[in-house]
Amino acid sequence: MPRLRALQANISTLAPLVGYASEGADKKRRIFQPWRAWYNTAGWEDLRQAVFLRDKFTCQRTGELCTGTAPAPNSPVAHHKTPHRGNPKLFWDIDNIETVSKRVHDSEIQREEQAIPHGQWD
Repeated sequence: MPRLRALQANISTLAPLVGYASEGADKKRRIFQPWRAWYNTAGWEDLRQAVFLRDKFTCQRTGELCTGTAPAPNSPVAHHKTPHRGNPKLFWDIDNIETVSKRVHDSEIQREEQAIPHGQWD
């Protein structure tokens, strides 16, 4: 009985036809929300560290210690109590920022913010 030979695949690897889903979203954000660049400044990093120290790395919603490193659920997040929506006065106001855990920020706070119509905070 003759031996079977392995057949070469006739299918070549195709390059993806679309990029990452976030590329388009990031581009739109940079155009329509230029204030997002504030998060990449040394001033913001200094401010958030000052908030973490003031709050003793403790979540202001749950009392949990925020000792993790992102993206851990117990990592600290500097959260704007009143969304700034590009208002520099609200963005840079240390009294408008609180320490929360990433878990709280990504769940409870996101639900709260999505439940409030956009125009109510403007």
